[in-house]
Amino acid sequence: MKRSIALVLMATLLIPFSLFAQGRKEAVVDENAPVTVQYWTHEDPARTDLENELIATFMAQNPNITVVRTTQSSAKQIELVQTAFAANQGPDMFNLPIENQYAYITNYRVAPVDYQAAGYANKQDLLDNYVEGVLDTVTVDGEVYGLPLELTNWAIYVNKKIFRDAGLNPETDYPKTWEEMADVSEKLVIRDGDILIRRGFDFRYPYYLTFFVPMVEQLGGELISSDGKQAIVNDDAWIKALTYMQEWGPSGRNLGSPTYKNARKLFNLDNNDIAMAHSGLYQEGRIEADNPEFFESGEWMVIPYPVFEDAVRDVASCYYGHFFMVNIDSDPAVQKAAWKLAGFLLSHGEDYLTRGGNIIQPTKALFASDTLKNMPYSDVFINDMGRAHMIYYGANSAEIQTQIRYAVESVMLSGVSPQKALATLRSAVQEIIDEQ
Repeated sequence: MKRSIALVLMATLLIPFSLFAQGRKEAVVDENAPVTVQYWTHEDPARTDLENELIATFMAQNPNITVVRTTQSSAKQIELVQTAFAANQGPDMFNLPIENQYAYITNYRVAPVDYQAAGYANKQDLLDNYVEGVLDTVTVDGEVYGLPLELTNWAIYVNKKIFRDAGLNPETDYPKTWEEMADVSEKLVIRDGDILIRRGFDFRYPYYLTFFVPMVEQLGGELISSDGKQAIVNDDAWIKALTYMQEWGPSGRNLGSPTYKNARKLFNLDNNDIAMAHSGLYQEGRIEADNPEFFESGEWMVIPYPVFEDAVRDVASCYYGHFFMVNIDSDPAVQKAAWKLAGFLLSHGEDYLTRGGNIIQPTKALFASDTLKNMPYSDVFINDMGRAHMIYYGANSAEIQTQIRYAVESVMLSGVSPQKALATLRSAVQEIIDEQ
């Protein structure tokens, strides 16, 4: 989050959060009065088709409720929601990645879940329906402030044809460690001078909280100490991870760079320009939509997130959530209608998995379903989720991610030493957490 917007949000409220939560009173509303719910979400063609269908059904069942669904690109959505809330004109219902959304809880801009409107008898009924611990992320002072549209983690997609073209067996020669990832990528790359025509693998820049922090954690480092007071724990782990990125980049082994097109967006096309890409289960639906022949070919597979050879922890890529949240400044009748809409949408978890972009809603029912178990390589994602944890989230998590980006990209692109980049990063992140 940009610091200016964070400060604007902080400045709008003065009361302690515990008093805010405990002082909440249930408003009496006329549930038959006409209301309009402004729902903002990020673009996803498959999910758009499904949600438009579900919303039409919802409005037919609730003729007094009109839903206006507005979409933007993921990055643009984050910016627009921030700007709208800063001007006290936020949407009635919205979702963002939790690392960008958590500040709306801590800055008192969203309402606690209306359990009955969302279709639950009470809070315990809600908790009983979800995988244990998932709602801890959006629970503060005993109140739950969001319902998960999706829980996402990333593994590694592999193009088998490119492996064979380089003389490798994809079933046995795929990388299990980061050291192997670099060595295998060296065998897969095709260069025209210093220009990479074909990459073996490349990272999901700039989502460093998702993929880079776990690499540091594998080596024994931490972003923030357990007591929340110290930024950047275990210098050796951070320096090794930053050195790895430096050697990966154009001034090192020249295996990839933030300046190239996102590897995930190229993978589906099967154009011999990327062998491996980091993405979620949702990528399967996008492969099928973009390139049905490749999807049906059996020429792709998914492998687990690698670890360093001398890792002291087995940590996979972080998972992250998008949560439906409701604007606390919306009219009480609109809030109730919004929670009713959220609950209705989330009662169609298998539809979201099969027709809505292959996204996972972390309910116990879905995790136990044959629908999820029978999806290609779902076991890889589920097993990696068991090795992972929720992405770092906090009032300024997005700003912290920006500082990690500066550090990683400075060693990759500007020749800054890992030691100097680390010192700058520590200073910046310490200042951020000291201000929280």
